[in-house]
Amino acid sequence: MGNDALVSRLREELGKAAVLTDDDVTASYSHDMMPLAPVGKPLAVVLPEDVDGVRATVRACAEAHVPIVPRGAGSGLSGAANAIDGCVVLVLTKLNEIVEIDAGNRLAVVQPGVVNLDFRGAVEKHGLFYPPDPSSYDWCTIGGNLATNAGGLCCVKYGVTTDSVLGLEVVLADGSLLKTGRRTVKGVAGYDLARLFVGSEGTLGVITQATLALKPLPQAPCTLVAGFSSTEAAGEAVARVVREGLVPSLLEIMDATSIKAAEAYLKTDLGTGSDCQALLLAQSDAGAETATREIAALEQICTDCGADLVYSTDDLAEGNMLLHARRVVLTALEIYGVWLTDDVSVPRTRIAELIAGCERVSEEVGLRIAVVGHAGDGNMHPTIVYSPDSADEFARARKAFDAILEIGLSLGGTVTGEHGVGKIKREWLEREIGPVGLRVHRQIKAALDPENLFNPGSMFAMD
Repeated sequence: MGNDALVSRLREELGKAAVLTDDDVTASYSHDMMPLAPVGKPLAVVLPEDVDGVRATVRACAEAHVPIVPRGAGSGLSGAANAIDGCVVLVLTKLNEIVEIDAGNRLAVVQPGVVNLDFRGAVEKHGLFYPPDPSSYDWCTIGGNLATNAGGLCCVKYGVTTDSVLGLEVVLADGSLLKTGRRTVKGVAGYDLARLFVGSEGTLGVITQATLALKPLPQAPCTLVAGFSSTEAAGEAVARVVREGLVPSLLEIMDATSIKAAEAYLKTDLGTGSDCQALLLAQSDAGAETATREIAALEQICTDCGADLVYSTDDLAEGNMLLHARRVVLTALEIYGVWLTDDVSVPRTRIAELIAGCERVSEEVGLRIAVVGHAGDGNMHPTIVYSPDSADEFARARKAFDAILEIGLSLGGTVTGEHGVGKIKREWLEREIGPVGLRVHRQIKAALDPENLFNPGSMFAMD
């Protein structure tokens, strides 16, 4: 089957409006938010409205030997959803139904095109809570979150996306529909296939439905902010929190560059002072008395570790305002140029070393690097700022990006905590998992996708 015949078949089976081939339109669907990742020119962009449309697309592409790149909203930061030349980009945003909310069993069944924030709002009406909250939660989709095993600010207490997954429905390479997992709290029948597909970045199948576990809606949180004159002191405070067994619902860190950017963007003073090198933000949603005790314990730790500022509040609006300063950092950095954000996780006792390493890299390449991250689980997001009009600065940004990954691995960390490998960190994945790990990845891929048609070239190459 030739390309023209494939497009004609897709239009016959899904409708003309669901198959886009105009170059200007398809270009807008060809990439995510990672500027370093390669981008190809797709043959077509397909937007099915239901699972039957997904299955029809997969079957047609399989017969034509045309690769498929699944895509959500395009909020990714690893190039995992980037097109390759001649592929079909399979966009899942129209599968956007919340199929079921089962409050009695604290679970929901959703399609991949549901926006994270919309889903969180829907379950809150039932007194329930869906924890994963990536920074792009107001526009990223559940399918994309599943494909990359996304995290967010609440990971320290509630875990990443896979910790909320009970089961999946996945379209396989031959167009058949695999149902994995279950609706029960416990269950160990067979391999845990649901977890295999979570984080697979569309390389093993296309997720068309998910059964997700929900939590009771937490109490309004108490919030703490602590400013430190050295990153080492802030790092020691994080290590003390872990050693003493405290599990706040949120524990974030901002370096001096991030603080200044947020203050400039919000046109406010966070009260940290000009000498502040690191800011910790923590919340406890454990309920009034317990949260008060937990925040008091965090205050004592920060004070003991030399914090120059320690402030806490149980006022929800004030707490949200403080947290907003953390959430706007990437937007705030656009004051200085465009940004390229990295994603490394290190042991929580080595966060300060990573931040210091990023400061050295910043000096070496001559570019601004801001570090924010989820201190509670060691997942840091060093963000490099460069001029979009300078090829030289772009090259230096790429050099800095790789240097930070090198530092992360040298500290016993991983090259991605939540953004995924995509098409930008393939060689780094190989370095991290080694030849045996890479061989097993390829064997799993070959078993489920023998023609290598699902997102080929993402995560690793099939040699």
